[in-house]
Amino acid sequence: MYVYDEHDQQLAAERVAQFRDQTERALAGELAEDEFLPLRLQNGLYIQRLAPMLRICVPYGMMRSDQLRRLARVTRDYDKGYAHFTTRQNVQLNWPALEDVPDILAELAEVEMHANQTSGNCIRNTTTDQFSGVQSDEIADPRPYCEIIRQWSTFHPEFAFLPRKFKVAVNASEHTDRAAIQVHDIGLQMVRNNAGELGFRVHVGGGLGRTPMVGPVIREFLPELDLLTYLEAVLRVYNRYGRRDNKFKARIKILVKALTPEGFAEKVEAEWAHIRDSPTRLTRDAIERIQGYFTEPDYAALENATDLLASQRFEHRSFDQWLTHNVDTHKKPGYAIVTLTMKKTGTPPGDVTDRQLEQIADLADEYSFGEIRVTHHQNVVLADVRQDRLLELWRAITPMGFGTANLNTLTDVICCPGGDFCALANAKSIPVAEAIQRKFDDLDYLYDLGNIDLNISGCMNACGHHHVGNIGVLGVDKKGEEFYQISLGGSSHHDASIGKILGPSFARNEMPEVIAKIIDVFVDKRTEEETFLDTYRRVGIDPFKERVYA
Repeated sequence: MYVYDEHDQQLAAERVAQFRDQTERALAGELAEDEFLPLRLQNGLYIQRLAPMLRICVPYGMMRSDQLRRLARVTRDYDKGYAHFTTRQNVQLNWPALEDVPDILAELAEVEMHANQTSGNCIRNTTTDQFSGVQSDEIADPRPYCEIIRQWSTFHPEFAFLPRKFKVAVNASEHTDRAAIQVHDIGLQMVRNNAGELGFRVHVGGGLGRTPMVGPVIREFLPELDLLTYLEAVLRVYNRYGRRDNKFKARIKILVKALTPEGFAEKVEAEWAHIRDSPTRLTRDAIERIQGYFTEPDYAALENATDLLASQRFEHRSFDQWLTHNVDTHKKPGYAIVTLTMKKTGTPPGDVTDRQLEQIADLADEYSFGEIRVTHHQNVVLADVRQDRLLELWRAITPMGFGTANLNTLTDVICCPGGDFCALANAKSIPVAEAIQRKFDDLDYLYDLGNIDLNISGCMNACGHHHVGNIGVLGVDKKGEEFYQISLGGSSHHDASIGKILGPSFARNEMPEVIAKIIDVFVDKRTEEETFLDTYRRVGIDPFKERVYA
């Protein structure tokens, strides 16, 4: 992963000093709240329902073990002893004191971490697939390009005050999209043209929230070296024509829809013609310099441990289940990709204690070259585990709460913090997630159901990505009471789609039974090979509606 040089470190330190001065002035009454607001937001600081919330940037989801240990110390010393992994691969602290935030940022800067541009109307953390660099079906490793975008976009003066927040995601897998690129403001799919040249298919205008949209393709092939100049052209068109009079209509997706994808693309191409050969254009040397930070670790020459794993699976049924659901194929013989699930029933999805952060750091050092990745599903990945140590690892993580073999099942819930913390939320999310997990606590039954994405958001801002859940749950307010609206048929993958609302909303205590009825329809209607999404797309929403509202 990228390592700071002296310029990066100086910039981080100066940013902390600047925000310390701003915070002290705000606390002294020398800065009004409306003056302090944009300053704190661009340093990742929100004011939530009960306390401030600090969102810490994790570029493309990657962290080192020393960074995890520092996070653990920060949560212990400045918070309530736990942190939260988000759906955009960042980390949040829910209880810091405002006066302590500059000290927290100073602590983080010592280990090359920051909270820059994790909020505000600017370009946010660039995200990618948590398996980047180790999966076998990759066009190329997307992480260097994410780092290039990060360096270009951080503190970019032209894009510091956009009409609204702006999110970019990059995907490189040919067969799956774990980065959800089609529901980002800009989504980049790495491709090769007929000549074998590397480039990007460019989606623009995706997003969730109040007006969910799947981003259309505005360019089928963008040459690799043109990446930044084309992104700059897109941002310039948005900055010029995006609405600033109404925050609900200020996202780029509204502009793309208003102009049509073809009309928007024409404006981008016209702008790009002026800047394509500017100094921003990438060079081969610049790309190779960044790629040099993403070299392979010191892999051992191993054979695939097929026979060993077959024997171990036979002896340990729970280990067999974990291998099937939480372990993925690695590009290197003898290695595996392991996902640690943060979804043990009774634990809010994505929450992790200071002790667990230290345990994950120890696991990373022992089993995965000192590195971890945060996933969009609020789990954690050890990307480089030797196959002959998988049983040892499984035995280590099970008592820690990371070994639940429910990855990609109905109980691997994506869930925002909801009304327990967020001032914007209409309803609580965490109790609904837990109630559903307790309703479906039979792993054998979950495995029979197959992969199902269940996503829960506490409000229309959709931090839980409910629009693209196969089953989506949205908290709504009805005369001061919490209710929950259900949508079906969403997907965030290559076949991206926005879920369709099932009908009137439900009280919280009804939710487990409502989900059970939806699952019953799926079980009744599916064919042997169909997933939940396959069945929904074949039979439509009516059978589900009839059963639920009977």
